[in-house]
Amino acid sequence: MGANRVDGVGSRRESRERAMSLLYEAESKGCDPLGAVLEGLVAEAQPLAAELVAGVSEHLDEIDGLITRFSRGWPLERMPALDRSLLRMGVYELAHRPGVPVGAVITEAVELAKQFSTDDSGRFVNGVLGQIAAEVRPASGAGQTPAAIVDR
Repeated sequence: MGANRVDGVGSRRESRERAMSLLYEAESKGCDPLGAVLEGLVAEAQPLAAELVAGVSEHLDEIDGLITRFSRGWPLERMPALDRSLLRMGVYELAHRPGVPVGAVITEAVELAKQFSTDDSGRFVNGVLGQIAAEVRPASGAGQTPAAIVDR
């Protein structure tokens, strides 16, 4: 684990996990992620976690619109809450953090879905984010990334 911390991989993963839990908490409490959850923390969130939560909060309508468009047959309100949080976080990164590689965004979201959500969540998150990536980052070859991620 120490080696991961040196290059930042471990801390980015931890920040994404923290952001996921904050978004989930905000949704379960029925409140705005930025206003209620970030401001109510006893200890300040890691900068990346805070950026992800704030970004999702700021762009929520746009993000939910993309998720709704690409999650055919799965309305937002029927998705597991953790999947919704991971999808929102992933879409924010794909659409608003162009310096983060598509593969990194999708892989992290899929791994967190596999670890914390339902048995089918990894595939679902992978498929939706892969389709969205192909639209919002077409030059990255995003449409080819998701299948390789699921097969790992």
